[in-house]
Amino acid sequence: MRLDRRDTGTKAMFDSNQDGRKPAASGLTETRPLHGPDDHPLVPPARVGVLLANLGTPDGYDYWSMRRYLNEFLSDKRVIDYSPWVWQPLLQLVVLTKRPFASGENYRSIWNHEADESPLMTITKSQTAKLAAELKATYGDRVVVDFCMRYGNPSTRARVRSLLEKGCQKILFFPLYPQYSGTTSATACDSFFKALMDEKWQPDVRTVSTYFDNPLYISALAASVERAYAAAEHEPDILVCSYHGVPQRYLTEGDPYHCHCLKTTRLLKERLGWDDSRITTTFQSRFGPEEWLQPYTVEEVARLAQAGKKRIAVIAPAFSADCIETLEEINEEICESFEEAGGEKFTYIPCLNDDDAHIRALGEIVKANLRGWAD
Repeated sequence: MRLDRRDTGTKAMFDSNQDGRKPAASGLTETRPLHGPDDHPLVPPARVGVLLANLGTPDGYDYWSMRRYLNEFLSDKRVIDYSPWVWQPLLQLVVLTKRPFASGENYRSIWNHEADESPLMTITKSQTAKLAAELKATYGDRVVVDFCMRYGNPSTRARVRSLLEKGCQKILFFPLYPQYSGTTSATACDSFFKALMDEKWQPDVRTVSTYFDNPLYISALAASVERAYAAAEHEPDILVCSYHGVPQRYLTEGDPYHCHCLKTTRLLKERLGWDDSRITTTFQSRFGPEEWLQPYTVEEVARLAQAGKKRIAVIAPAFSADCIETLEEINEEICESFEEAGGEKFTYIPCLNDDDAHIRALGEIVKANLRGWAD
């Protein structure tokens, strides 16, 4: 007899398919094991879980919500790899005393007040719902789609437990970062594997690799640029591809993020049929005193304006959903830098978010990774 991969802490449940019946593609119901006693609890049918993961969001923009979120984020050694003996006193006594106020104001300026959540949360919910519908057309109810946040809520641990309780014996973990970095993809996987450490019977797992060179992803990016250019009164002089930055030394220590970003820009340029003069790569969101990947977006847009590029468009290919770094930093701080340097027309091209082409791309990536599991 094959044991099911569920353990509630008080009892182990058995596989729901031991009675020999094949579950329907939809309307799956809980059943008792064929050889189980009459009082055996109902168990869910075997399913496959798809768990999307994004960076995270505070629960609110008040001081304590921001402090909890920033403390979790900035205490991650994948993000800030200084010695905790040096970094933690500085973080707790200096950074977290002041930064929650400033960050809270930034979040308040973009907050979805109607839903009382950040735009990242709103968009990720929509992406999850649309991807679930996309996969249901192929797999019926055999595949369950959910999402988690690396920092804040819903936590990775909580959503792993939820998938297991729904009968997911296999989980595909999908960090929504097109380009790999230890500060994003790796720490998301760290959190996922730590969550599995709490499970007495772990599910089979797979993780989705980077997809920056996926043709459907590049096509979706290109289509978003073409729509923005078609809607512009005057075509931008140059497209700035702004990626979230990391310290320069991460590159020399083996992080491939910089290379993935440059290749993303090149593939987008080729898909658009452009030459090098129409597109450039920059890096934003610098934090701390050390040198980060360059050129810095906030400085480069000012230089472009001074060099006569009076109309620019900015896109953020490293972000799967609009968030504080795009809606506030790009649309406000970086735009302001451009205009103060003499720039005249600043166009921000939104992230792919829940655009249909983006969902199709994510769906095809998931299907490729589910082969042998759900087909």
